[in-house]
Amino acid sequence: MPADAPWWDPARHADRRPVLLARNRIQRAIRGWLDAQGFTEVDPAALAASPGNEAHLHAFATEAIGHDGIARRMYLHTSPEFAMKKLLAAGETRIAAFARVWRNRERGVLHSPEFTMLEWYRAGEDYTVLMDDCAALLRLAAEGAGARALRFRDRTCDPLAAPERVSVAEAFARHASIDLLATVAPDGTTDRDGLAAQMTGAGIRHAADDTWSDLLSRVLVERVEPHLGHGRATLLDRYPVPEAALARRAADDPRVAERFELYACGVELANGFGELTDAPEQRRRFAAEMDEKHRVYGERYPLDEDFLAALSHMPPASGIALGFDRLVMLATGAPRIDDVMWAPVPPGP
Repeated sequence: MPADAPWWDPARHADRRPVLLARNRIQRAIRGWLDAQGFTEVDPAALAASPGNEAHLHAFATEAIGHDGIARRMYLHTSPEFAMKKLLAAGETRIAAFARVWRNRERGVLHSPEFTMLEWYRAGEDYTVLMDDCAALLRLAAEGAGARALRFRDRTCDPLAAPERVSVAEAFARHASIDLLATVAPDGTTDRDGLAAQMTGAGIRHAADDTWSDLLSRVLVERVEPHLGHGRATLLDRYPVPEAALARRAADDPRVAERFELYACGVELANGFGELTDAPEQRRRFAAEMDEKHRVYGERYPLDEDFLAALSHMPPASGIALGFDRLVMLATGAPRIDDVMWAPVPPGP
């Protein structure tokens, strides 16, 4: 079989099919687990008035033409989050969705412009419960694939081992010798120059026009992420407030938020929150994110006013989004995200 044979080539499909069938088994197992936990599966629309309001997420825009012949700008959502939180406001308490989502400017070994996101919410429950959920899903994925370990390249992770929980500040101190929270004030403002000076002392290169957020990302990618999820999964917890636009502040430290990410084999799998339900604060954070997006990329997305209105009716809740394709990759040992998709997105120009 030629190395460049298309995915639909019969010989190549025969090679791929065992992994794709494992994907189906994993999805069935997760659906069964969600049902046993009392979740209702929902199916949010993909077309949205706003695709999300995080500065570095890029959407696919389209036009919806009504009977009046007028074209109105809409977007394919980057997450079903806004719609699912509206369902919480409507009275749902435990909901989950296997949602197709779209993110522009993303293509690579771990990225596809269209992928499947598993997102679920628990009304009235602490965000730490989501951490237990993550541990359960790692076990289910491995069982569905018949694997004893999760794998990515030369890295492995035991899906049965209890995940390590470490704060972002602890991880920065451990792997980069940086006191991150010394550069975050209680009101959420940041000390860009202070973080840059610590990075220089740690031998981490940076650019003169890097923002505080850019600097944090450099340290995270270069020094922290390579150490996460080896042997057992890692829960990277308590992100600084400026890096948690949709999460509420921690009760014991206003500099950090109830946000964590799940890592296995050095791969980020999920992003969980204690959800912010303060509509004015959410509006302020979205506005700041869109100001940054306009500064960097010259564009901004509209705010979903319907979502902001719903927040005042939304109960306290925790929620999380998990990259389902990535989970299947690690459970099957597949080297690329396209390998675990039944019909991958065609190559771009």
